Amino acid sequence: MERFLEAYIERIRPSFPGYPGETAHGIASSFLAFRYGLYANAVRECTKALSLVPPGSANDAVRKALEIIRANARDRDNSQVTPDMDIAFTEAEKEYTAVSLPADHTEDPGSLSLDNALILVYVVALLTSPDDEETLGEHRKMIVRLLTDYKKALGLE
Repeated sequence: MERFLEAYIERIRPSFPGYPGETAHGIASSFLAFRYGLYANAVRECTKALSLVPPGSANDAVRKALEIIRANARDRDNSQVTPDMDIAFTEAEKEYTAVSLPADHTEDPGSLSLDNALILVYVVALLTSPDDEETLGEHRKMIVRLLTDYKKALGLE
C-alpha cells in the first residue's frame, strides 16, 4: 500500500502547490492533534485551519476534510466514538480522496469519510508544510495501515 500512497500523493500534488506557512502548519496541526487523541485541540486547530484555507476546487476538499475531522474530534471529545456521518465529501470533492468506493461496497460510510479526511489532510500537510515534514513522516505507517484496510475493497489483493 506504500506504492498506492505514493501514487495518491503524485496524483494530488499538482492541485496543492502550496499554502502560506501558517495555513500549511494549521493543516498539519489539525492532523497531528487528532492523531494524538487531543480532540479539543483538534477542534480548535481545524477551526483555525478552516479560516485560513480559501474556498475553491481542491481547497474545498481540504476544507471538507477539516470539517469531517473537526466533527469527529468534537464527538470523541464528548466520548462518542461512532464516526460522524453528517458531513461527507461531495462527488466533486471525492476526486481528491484516496479511497473511492461505490456506495454498495461501503460497509461503514462514516469511517470511510473520516479515513479519507485524515489521509487527505495528512498528504496535503506533507506536501505543503516542510516545517512539519519530519513529524508527519513519523505517522506515515498509520496512513499506510488505513489504506491497507481498504485493499480488498479496492481490488488490490
